[in-house]
Amino acid sequence: MAMVLTLEEVASYLRVHPSTIYRLLKKKQLPAFKVGSDWRFNLESIDRWRAEAEHGGVFDIAAGGKEGS
Repeated sequence: MAMVLTLEEVASYLRVHPSTIYRLLKKKQLPAFKVGSDWRFNLESIDRWRAEAEHGGVFDIAAGGKEGS
């Protein structure tokens, strides 16, 4: 089963301030989904996003996590 993190948990996991997570969400640069009014993050998607970012790729949320142009 996939692990799902809260906003605070993903901020801690990535070692950034929660406002950084909100900024990335606003720009649609971080894979996430909402449950009611709360953001949730699939750990596998976050790890994939991070790996792409480390290699200079672009994580395209609309393309289901594939590299965009």
